[in-house]
Amino acid sequence: MKDFLRHNGILLLIAAVLLAAVVAIASALMPAAPTLLGNALGVIAAPLRAGVSTVAVWIQDQYNRSANYDALVEENQRLREENARLQREAREAVSDSKENEELRNLLELREKRREFSLESATILSRSATSWESSLTLSKGSIHDVEAGDCVIDSQGNLVGVVSEVGVNWCSVTTLLDPELEMGALIFRTDNAAILEGDFGLMPEGKLKLSYLPDNDQLISGDVVLTSGKGGVYPPRLMVGTVDEVRTEESGMSRYAVLTPAADLKSLTQVFIIKSFDIVE
Repeated sequence: MKDFLRHNGILLLIAAVLLAAVVAIASALMPAAPTLLGNALGVIAAPLRAGVSTVAVWIQDQYNRSANYDALVEENQRLREENARLQREAREAVSDSKENEELRNLLELREKRREFSLESATILSRSATSWESSLTLSKGSIHDVEAGDCVIDSQGNLVGVVSEVGVNWCSVTTLLDPELEMGALIFRTDNAAILEGDFGLMPEGKLKLSYLPDNDQLISGDVVLTSGKGGVYPPRLMVGTVDEVRTEESGMSRYAVLTPAADLKSLTQVFIIKSFDIVE
């Protein structure tokens, strides 16, 4: 309807005007004295004149509406494009900010742990099932990454250990995975224990601290670090904190439940420790 009026509105108005003009001319040519025909033409001309005026106003109104509609459509499209541009710039700003933050964290980490040779990596994918917890990273053998390398977050918290290496990628077994096992150090008491993943605790995002010394009275909040004994893994990496101490089903030993310090679900960038100073 809008397109019809846009293209044919003027023609309709012209036709109405011409019709009114014909009637008006015919009325003017009639004798001055009223006649039956003159009266008839007058009766016809009056509503036609009014109709022409009404039609003209209506057509102009519809034409204006159509023009305003097109202008609104164009303005809406312009606003959509502007909104998309602003959103894109906002995303890029957030991305740049996160990248700069990661670079600052890397510099600070390298300054604090000068004994480490670090390689930054992006997390490409995650695999968290009822039997495994792993990550795939963007660095591999061409970056001198090897199986057994520890992986940490930007704060130096343990994330896991490299288990498989490709040319430009590697797989990491996280510290929640039941396959992971390494020496631990209870910071407050300086006693040794063993870190290990556990099938029952993995869905909760927690791990196990086993082989607790009989004389070690752990409390909630105790900090647990890697021991570094044997030189296989770096020493004194932050692992997590003690939630509670439980007794094994056999009743023969105790173990502690740990909450990891690294937020494994939200990590996007990590750091691979390619080499470190060995501490015996």
